Amino acid sequence: MRCACIDIGSNTTRLLVAEAGASGLREIDAVRTFLRLAPGADGRLAPETIVQLARTVAEHVARAEAHGADEVHAVATAAIRGLADAPALCAQLSAVAGVVVRVLSGEEEARLAFAGATATLRAPPTGSVGVVDVGGGSSELVVGTIAGGVTWSISLAVGSGTLRDRVLDDDPPSAEQLAHAREQVADAFAAVHPPGVEHVYAVGGSATSLRRLLGDELTAPALRAALETLCAAPSVASAARLGLDPRRTRLLPGGLLLLSAAVHAFGGRPLHIARGGLREGLILSRLADWTSA
Repeated sequence: MRCACIDIGSNTTRLLVAEAGASGLREIDAVRTFLRLAPGADGRLAPETIVQLARTVAEHVARAEAHGADEVHAVATAAIRGLADAPALCAQLSAVAGVVVRVLSGEEEARLAFAGATATLRAPPTGSVGVVDVGGGSSELVVGTIAGGVTWSISLAVGSGTLRDRVLDDDPPSAEQLAHAREQVADAFAAVHPPGVEHVYAVGGSATSLRRLLGDELTAPALRAALETLCAAPSVASAARLGLDPRRTRLLPGGLLLLSAAVHAFGGRPLHIARGGLREGLILSRLADWTSA
């Protein structure tokens, strides 16, 4: 069975097509499209943004079908979850793209991110595992075991994109803006007290992008140094140096602040960048259902 997942996020819409392989998932195709889904004052997306999103999802569906996907699943996270007209928007996207668009709850998003992160580890650990998923519109912290699954999770309504939109206006952000963003992150994490873990993994666009700058391990000192480096020059310059899209480097200051807060929440343990996340988790769950049917 070949399965596809279209993940509609606040910053990017991503497609993954995969099938069962000898050692887990075998990737057939993966593509991302940068598209910031920022609601206006009325809590809705602009009409032109909706048109562009519908076109993007339709293109991803066509691409998945061209790769022989037996199933195509489209899911939306905080980008659409908090909109005033989420059901109507999903119906509109489904009509244009020819695929049902389902909005995930924060709990579902956390569970799938945990499943995708842990299932794609080269050497799965024993004991309690933490997973941090910093997205554009929300951040999830999850704890569980590989054998038993999720035992604790929380979804915070703050992400790299929301911080950029609300606070980090300048490029690069000013010291005053960074201080304000730190306050917002601290407020969001004030009541976050995850159970103790032995290992912590990070997924999401911010963490994955930082691999080019920091390698596979994100420590508190390394994250602070990376923030200083990125805020010393405009995003275009940082993007050219790191080989990243400028739209991604523009989001990284907020992502770094949230990842730093996650490190603190997990008792200072470093975050190891995982190879899989929500998309892998959804496809793995569908492959398991298909195998057991």
